[in-house]
Amino acid sequence: MRRRTGFTLIEVLVALAVIAIAMGAAMKATLASTNNAIELKSRTAAGWVAQNRLNELAALGAWPDIGSTTGKESQAGMEFTWRVETGGSPNRSFRRIEIKVFSAGEDQHAAATLVSYLAHVPH
Repeated sequence: MRRRTGFTLIEVLVALAVIAIAMGAAMKATLASTNNAIELKSRTAAGWVAQNRLNELAALGAWPDIGSTTGKESQAGMEFTWRVETGGSPNRSFRRIEIKVFSAGEDQHAAATLVSYLAHVPH
């Protein structure tokens, strides 16, 4: 009786199942990595929008009124909406500035938040 060489059908099916499970896990890891990169890009651009708003307020040199303003801005090919909330502080020579930047169509979860203080410089 001769011994056959090669794999049986069961062995081939088990090997294919192991490969399929490994490929599924690799695809899931790749998808998670891609999603993280997209989220990081969006948050970085939103941070730039917030910093731009603060720089514009500082460059104007005008004493900002207490209240809230909103607007839209494009950065890195993405659309954002921003909200600047200006409030007082215990020291009357400073204003508290809170800037929240949202991805387009989103108004609940800020992609970036920046809090700073502007000093009143008399002319």
